[in-house]
Amino acid sequence: MSSATTPPDSDPTGRRQVHSMLKLYYGMNEEGKVESLDPCDINGPHFDPEVYLNKLRKECSLGELMDHESCTVKQIRSLDSDMQTLVYENYNKFISATDTIRKMKNDFKKMEDEMDCLSANMAAITEFSAHISGTLQDQHAQITKLSGVHTLLRKLQFLFELPARLNKCLELQAYAQAVSAHRRARCVLQQYSHMPSFRGIQDDCHVIMEQLAQQLRQKFRDGGSSAKDLSECVELLLQLDEPAEELCDKFLSHAQSRLEADLQGLEAELIDSLVTDTGGGLVQKTNPGSNPVSPSSSSTTNPFLSPTAGTDILEFIDRGCNEFVSNLCLVIASYQELFINHPQEGELASKKIPEMANGKLHVFVDTLAARYFSLVERRIQEEKGVGDNSLLVRALDRFHRRLQAISKLLPGSAVPSQGTEIVVRAARERIKQYLSALQTFYHDSLTDVRQALAAPRLSVGGASASGGGATSKDATPSLPELLTSLSNFILNQLKSVLASVHLFTAKDITFSNKPYFKGEFCSQGVREGLVVSFIKFICQSSRQYCESAGDRGGSTPPALLLLLSRLCLDYETSTISYILTLTDEQFLVQHHTPVTPVTALCAEAREAAQKLLNHYVKVQGLIISQMLRKSVETRDWVNTIEPRNVRAVMKRVVEDTTSIDVQVGLLYEEGVRKAHSSDSSKRTFSVYSSSRQQIRYAPSYTPSAPMDTSLLSNIHKLFSERIDIFSPVEFNKVSVLTGIIKISLKTFLECVRLRTFGRYGLQQIQVDCHYLQMYLWRFVSDENLVHFLLDEIVGSAAHRCLDPSPMEQSVIEVICERG
Repeated sequence: MSSATTPPDSDPTGRRQVHSMLKLYYGMNEEGKVESLDPCDINGPHFDPEVYLNKLRKECSLGELMDHESCTVKQIRSLDSDMQTLVYENYNKFISATDTIRKMKNDFKKMEDEMDCLSANMAAITEFSAHISGTLQDQHAQITKLSGVHTLLRKLQFLFELPARLNKCLELQAYAQAVSAHRRARCVLQQYSHMPSFRGIQDDCHVIMEQLAQQLRQKFRDGGSSAKDLSECVELLLQLDEPAEELCDKFLSHAQSRLEADLQGLEAELIDSLVTDTGGGLVQKTNPGSNPVSPSSSSTTNPFLSPTAGTDILEFIDRGCNEFVSNLCLVIASYQELFINHPQEGELASKKIPEMANGKLHVFVDTLAARYFSLVERRIQEEKGVGDNSLLVRALDRFHRRLQAISKLLPGSAVPSQGTEIVVRAARERIKQYLSALQTFYHDSLTDVRQALAAPRLSVGGASASGGGATSKDATPSLPELLTSLSNFILNQLKSVLASVHLFTAKDITFSNKPYFKGEFCSQGVREGLVVSFIKFICQSSRQYCESAGDRGGSTPPALLLLLSRLCLDYETSTISYILTLTDEQFLVQHHTPVTPVTALCAEAREAAQKLLNHYVKVQGLIISQMLRKSVETRDWVNTIEPRNVRAVMKRVVEDTTSIDVQVGLLYEEGVRKAHSSDSSKRTFSVYSSSRQQIRYAPSYTPSAPMDTSLLSNIHKLFSERIDIFSPVEFNKVSVLTGIIKISLKTFLECVRLRTFGRYGLQQIQVDCHYLQMYLWRFVSDENLVHFLLDEIVGSAAHRCLDPSPMEQSVIEVICERG
């Protein structure tokens, strides 16, 4: 029943039969490879020669049969050759195997003889050993008991001899052996301390070990031994249950006394340097040369001069590094070797001494380093002079480099970062000092320029080339030289400052390539804090000369205003771009943070130049206006005599205007003029020259006429072009002179409107205006402007004349040509 219900696949024999039948059906061998059943397959197991030949005869021609025969013959020969090779090779291997087997037979025969001999010897040894064990069996227990008694006696002997041994070690200063011996016996003595004999030994040992501990403490306090001896001393004290915290405090206290002496020496040197610094020994940094603009002979106020101190900063930093920092590093290394890095074993390992000692060391180092840093900063602050920067940079580099040793010795300490902050602050402070020095130098240079303008004979270089006159006119030819010298001297001084500051970024300076220093220092420090700030200072200080009130604005020479306007304009066109490009290339400035763009600085410089030029026009116009106002107000125009010549003030106005034209032409280009008429110099200013004046002074003049003529005059002004007197001027000579003449003639007109004229007063105004017309038209951009203003002056005088009888034009021309 069970066999009927069992599936055929569950029987392994049945499964093999089924697999064999499947392999047979698909033509596969036992290895699972498919076998060919084709009788014509010459390489198959079912090959049939007769079938194969019949197939060839039927399918192939005679030539193919012959080719197939030759191919088959070649294959047969090849197989025969391979068979022979295999036979020869197998024959040689068979011979070699036969020889090997014969040799093995000989070797195994010898080995069998040796094994038999060994077996006999082992049996004899076993028999002899059993005989010995039987003989000594009774004495074994007794020997074991005696051995234990001997060991106990040795221990007792060691305990009884321990005080003497400890005394001997104490005499020989073999402290390590004494501590080791006492530690071995301490537990036993403590265990049997209730017994009088052991109690006595324990008391003697305690006294001796107390003496030993006292000597170790004294040795530790002296600190004169080598680091190895100190390390051994600390280890022995710790093994004698000396408090580790107390040892740390004693070590640090002793080290602090020595480091305090170093700090006191540095502080004393600081005090000595302050006492011996007399401010003498000034040496100018700038290159000598003959320039119209140069520092004053009183060089005591020159910011680029540094006083000679008792000890330079490099010596101070060297002393601090070689004494305090070196000693501090030695203390750190010794302390770590004694308390932190020394391997702790047994009970000492459970006390966590390294953690406690490390905390105390950090507090100790931070406290002393803070005092040292305060002294260093005080010495750095004494470096006020900016004449030589190399000593300060080398000192900061040495200071920074030596502090890196502390970071390696004491990882996690804040001392290196605090030292780095001191270096960064010193560099920033140096930038501020250089900026202040440049500002002072700029003011001193402007003072020299003002002296050269006021006293050209005393000026140097090109300022004295204009001649020997004592007036300001003699200095006008030297304006281009003054401008060139001032600009070059400021630029050279700025380059010199950049070269000095560039020492902070030298390749051999350790902190120069640090990311916390270089990027911020170059971008925000040098570019923004020094160069950009100095350019802004030039523009701002120049604009301050435009103040109308105060000593600065009231006493500023007009030539200085003109020179500064041209200086700011040159900065806007080229100098600012050159300076910033030079700075970026020299310091490899990478603008990671927002910086002031060149366009903003150029706009500020142009604004300053425009404001200075406007103020120059205003000042020069007011100077001429003052002369015209006084000439009008101080004269009795009603009772004056008949004019015979041009008034001297008009000649002075023409002379001053010509001088201003020459002065402005030295610094600015000509400018654009409108086309002049052919008779500009012959223009007349008769009271009848305009239509409204003809109407106003016609023979039919009646008492009602003034109202009508005033109305016609006002209507005529409505259709005339408006003149803006104080409009901004352009950067050229024509525009500047036009602005000055407008202010002068407008003042003349307003003064005339406030006076009353007689017949000869009106005629004098006619002569004066004709004289001004003869010369002033050539200075302005549009001659009609001069015509209109002079026309208004003559017309206003005629309107306020009690007896308006004009002078003949021919007489006016004769007087003006003669005068």
